[in-house]
Amino acid sequence: MSWQGVLYQGTFTEIPASNIRQVIARRLTESKNTIPHSYASIDCNIEEVLKMRKQLAKDDIRISVNDFIIKAAAVTLQQMPDVNCTWSSEGPHQLNSIDIAVAVATERGLMTPIVRDTAAKGIEEISIMVKALAKKAKAGKLRPEEYQGGSFSISNLGMFGISGFSAVINPPQACILAIGQSRQDLTVSEDDKGNPRLCQKDMVTVTLSSDGRVVDDELASQFLENFRLNLENPKRLSLF
Repeated sequence: MSWQGVLYQGTFTEIPASNIRQVIARRLTESKNTIPHSYASIDCNIEEVLKMRKQLAKDDIRISVNDFIIKAAAVTLQQMPDVNCTWSSEGPHQLNSIDIAVAVATERGLMTPIVRDTAAKGIEEISIMVKALAKKAKAGKLRPEEYQGGSFSISNLGMFGISGFSAVINPPQACILAIGQSRQDLTVSEDDKGNPRLCQKDMVTVTLSSDGRVVDDELASQFLENFRLNLENPKRLSLF
C-alpha cells in the first residue's frame, strides 16, 4: 500500500502562521537543506566570570554570564577574522565589522537582534544593548536593521535547564554558538602541599555549529579553544 498523498484523518486545529513564523520556517529549512553543518563542543570554566560578576554587582553593575559570552565571542572573532565570514554564491566574504546576533524567544518565534560592532563595546555597554533589544523583540518593535544581517549568532538555552545543544546556522552567517546550563563538576586538584583533594568547578558546555564550506573542523577547534581561554580569563576582555 502506498502512503503517498494520504492525509492525517484525526481532528486538528489549524494554527495560522504569522509572517514572521513563515520567514523563520523558510530560513530554517534553507539552512538545513543547503548548509553542511559541522558541530564541535568544549567545556569552559566560568569561575572567574562569576567572581567578576559579584565584584561588579557591589558597584550596582548588573552583568549576566551571557554578556561575558558575547564579549568573549567578539574578542575571539577579532583574533580570528577567518571565522567572521558569511557565505554567498561567489564564496566566503570576510566581514570588516563584528556584529553578533543574540537569539531571543518571543511569542512570534525566535528573533535575533544584533549588537553592532560588538568587539568595540565594553561588557556593560553590551549588557545594556542586549536588554534593550530583547525588550523590543518581545514587544514586536524591532526595526529591520536591528535584526537583519549580522556576522555571528549566539543562542543560550541554559536558563531553560538545557545542558547542551546544537543550533541551526542563521544564513548567510557561517557560525552559531549554542550555550548550555552552567553546572558544578567535581574534579581532583592538589593543595599547597601537593596532596590530592576534591573541588567543585563551575562549568558550561558550548557548541559551535559551523558551515563546513567556510569554517573547517580545524578552524572551528581553534576558535573554541581561543574562546575558552578568553572566557576563562575575563580580565583579558577589557583589553580589547
